[in-house]
Amino acid sequence: MVIQTLLSLLAYLFYIRCQNCAMDLKLFFSPVPDEVMTDLEDQHSFYKSIYIFREQMPAYKDSDLVLFGINEYRGSEDTQPMFSGPDQIRRKLYRLKKGSGSYRITDVGNLNPGHSQEETVLRIKEVCEYLLNHNIMPILLGGSHDLDLGQFLAYEGLEKLVSFLNIDALVDMKEHPSAASLNHTQQIILHQPNFLFNYLQLAYQSYLIDNDTLSALEKLCFETYRIGLIHHNIKEMEPVVREADLMSFDINAVKSSDAPGSVHAQPFGLTGEEACQLCWYAGMNEKLSSAGFYGYHPDLDDQNLKTAAVISTMIWYLIEGFYNRKDTLDYRSNDYLRYVVAMPVDPETLVFYKSKKSEKWWMEVGVPTNSQKHLRVPCSYSDYQMATKGEVPDRYINIQSRIF
Repeated sequence: MVIQTLLSLLAYLFYIRCQNCAMDLKLFFSPVPDEVMTDLEDQHSFYKSIYIFREQMPAYKDSDLVLFGINEYRGSEDTQPMFSGPDQIRRKLYRLKKGSGSYRITDVGNLNPGHSQEETVLRIKEVCEYLLNHNIMPILLGGSHDLDLGQFLAYEGLEKLVSFLNIDALVDMKEHPSAASLNHTQQIILHQPNFLFNYLQLAYQSYLIDNDTLSALEKLCFETYRIGLIHHNIKEMEPVVREADLMSFDINAVKSSDAPGSVHAQPFGLTGEEACQLCWYAGMNEKLSSAGFYGYHPDLDDQNLKTAAVISTMIWYLIEGFYNRKDTLDYRSNDYLRYVVAMPVDPETLVFYKSKKSEKWWMEVGVPTNSQKHLRVPCSYSDYQMATKGEVPDRYINIQSRIF
């Protein structure tokens, strides 16, 4: 046991030293089990359209997207599941039909867990950081939700502020000595050095969250959207999702009738269709560079693996959105229309941009410390309509509060 621990530590230290060299992911991943791929002969299937780590690690460096599983649950209140969650998701995902676009997708297998939950988080950080530095988008198949800390930490060395999108029925900011999945959000928000520009919480359920937690997020000028708002008008969530650099999706946000395979499955929540719509928005977001799907416990799923089927479809829509990205984000190009709205209050004018290709909207927000610099943040057509009526959109006020 001691020898195995030393060998694992040496391999990890070697990996850290060589992270800027040609990384051999084979050292840190286990192949996808053969039984996941039984009876898969359909030439139009997702399985036939991607590269998969079986006996040999595929050439992943030319990939647009890399999938990897994380069979790690030590941060959860629940015991280790008997079956691999990522592999159960693959059973459903591989059998879906290939979507549009020329796929360049590699499944590099399952990350070998560390000797502690904290070590696994560090491994996730280093793998994601390497992929991000090579313009490859990682898609993580978890694992308990606390593992998104590793996904977030991968952005620390990129020297930019990021917006973190968390889709979860709960706000995981409880002090708990043994369950990291209950306080990982607090770790992300309080992390130093601070590179978090915005934290966006979608689909929380008011009767599960104490008011002090919501008040704390409001004082930090972070954005929270309860499940009722999404049910009422999911299209208004598109610019919220479009602001994110990374997405963390806990399957407990989907109601238990559609996704029973979660420790915190709730009778109310997103429908499977709404979850797929949010993933489509995320895939279409040119800024989004990583996505993680967490909280799936296969032992709690039904006999048809309904939850795994929902998650696999969500991933399919994320990928479909990715291959349908249209915008260059070059607002000076002819691909964008510029609208200047005179305001009766401060600011004197508001500037909006509309993409001719996607018909999405952005709003210009001035930076107080630099009169020549402006942020262009996602917004909706309703924000533009509000400005034409002389009202400053709430989204503008929130951004201004955050950058002052």
